[in-house]
Amino acid sequence: MPIVAQSTETTDWVSRFADEVIEESERRAPGKPVVVASGLSPSGPIHLGNLREVMTPHLVADEIRRRGHQVRHLISWDDYDRYRKVPKGIAGVDEEEWQAHIGKPLTSVPAPKGSAHPNWAEHFKAAMIESLAELGVEFDGISQTEQYTSGAYREQILHAMKHRGDIDAVLDQYRTKKAPAKKQQKPLDEAELEAAEGSGAAAEDDGSSGSAGYFPYKPYCGNCEKDLTTVTSYDDDSTELTYACTACGFSETVRLNEFNRGKLVWKVDWPMRWAYEGVIFEPSGVDHSSPGSSFQVGGQIVGIFGGKQPIGPMYAFVGISGMAKMSSSKGGVPTPADALQIMEPQLLRWLYARRRPNQSFKVAFDQEIQRLYDEWDRLDAKVADGSALPADVAAHSRAVRTAAGELPRTPRPLPYRTLASVADITAGHEDQALRILSELDPEQPLTSLDEARPRYDKAEAWINTHVPADQRTIVRDEPDTELLKSLDEQGRESLRLLLDGLADHWSLDGLTHLVYGVPKVQAGFSADATPKELPPEIKTAQRSFFALLYHLLVGRDTGPRLPTLLLAVGQDRVRALLGQ
Repeated sequence: MPIVAQSTETTDWVSRFADEVIEESERRAPGKPVVVASGLSPSGPIHLGNLREVMTPHLVADEIRRRGHQVRHLISWDDYDRYRKVPKGIAGVDEEEWQAHIGKPLTSVPAPKGSAHPNWAEHFKAAMIESLAELGVEFDGISQTEQYTSGAYREQILHAMKHRGDIDAVLDQYRTKKAPAKKQQKPLDEAELEAAEGSGAAAEDDGSSGSAGYFPYKPYCGNCEKDLTTVTSYDDDSTELTYACTACGFSETVRLNEFNRGKLVWKVDWPMRWAYEGVIFEPSGVDHSSPGSSFQVGGQIVGIFGGKQPIGPMYAFVGISGMAKMSSSKGGVPTPADALQIMEPQLLRWLYARRRPNQSFKVAFDQEIQRLYDEWDRLDAKVADGSALPADVAAHSRAVRTAAGELPRTPRPLPYRTLASVADITAGHEDQALRILSELDPEQPLTSLDEARPRYDKAEAWINTHVPADQRTIVRDEPDTELLKSLDEQGRESLRLLLDGLADHWSLDGLTHLVYGVPKVQAGFSADATPKELPPEIKTAQRSFFALLYHLLVGRDTGPRLPTLLLAVGQDRVRALLGQ
């Protein structure tokens, strides 16, 4: 029987999961805080696909908090994972130099040159932590380096070694069964890549197995720090473990009940943590849901640790406008920090909140961002006047606020495309930008750029970092006299009608009415005539008129919206460039 949603807003996907998670938590751990979890590997830039691993449980956790329940959102930083490969295109990293660190824990790898952080993992964690704060994501971070090296998991490690035969039997079910090849919807994450690739004796799929038997634990070498080690013997009673390193030849015998320089292999580590933390809800990527993957196998291994597999959806990939898929093993992949440079947190939260986890979507870094902002502003207006659909109201609510309160927002949220045009034309001159923006609405003039921030800053950053130089707007210094002389009577008349109306229509709405109205008047219609009242050829005449203005003002067929462009150029300069 379906669970009836308890949310007062709507039964959107977040509310439905919250219902299930609360019910499951009360069944498994009554009276205790609800635990949801995410896992992130700081093996390189943590990208916008990884952000879905966080935003999905965050939105569910936040809904649970709104209902008055205590909830913990754990983010496990997998910073004790092996350094698998050197990502491409990372500033301050010489690929050949960093190759020497492959096989070490991420926290033992130097940070890129010039970084203020002590190691590789902390360098990439820091940017994500800053972005999550801006997005309003509340979480408890857990460093797996700290957990393992402090001995926090000692009992679990000894338990796994004692029950290594049971673990091996589970894993063996999948070693002999090859899953049919199918196209990946999303790149494998770092841990799953380690599982798939391995590295000689350090195969990370399910542990080392050799003449001494199977072992789900891998030490990091006491000499070279790498995980290219093989356990050669282990005694359950004394916990004496002997290993040899294939990288440097080092070998030693240690007591595992005192030893803290190693970790459980990934397919055992993940379910161990589910049991250790009491995780109720954790989503998994498409790659984790295939036969033999970590989530599937973990569902059987977790019982060995006395726990249960979390509930949670499979989530689809997140793309970028103009880019197909993302993988954090490659440099230059957009991160949450990159997105937050050009868009407000509310918009980015909304992109993740409005789509069910199994639905893919794209984050726009190209011209599409303007359309997304237009859509967001229309939704904002519908929510304000009460005309939005319930599911849209819910997504909007999750975008603009958390259980802790409203996210900071722009006091005067002017259209993003207008702000981008102004930033483009004024090229960093804030006094000019304020002049133009203050003329958009003479009845409520903008008195300070701070009223339009941070949206103005985001639009300016987009113009400066994502619009190619040949698409930037450069207003002519001198009139195009040859073009002006070549105009026929109709062309000259269209410019006269525009110039005659400038003074009386000098606002964004006024100029919009004027530039669309000139071709209507020339054709014998009222400037107020609606499209339904006009013949199709009027649209053709409008396009021709707009192209003429663009050529005379910026020397191109297209450009920023004409009303914004006219305001930016200013009346005197418009008159000069149009031949008056």
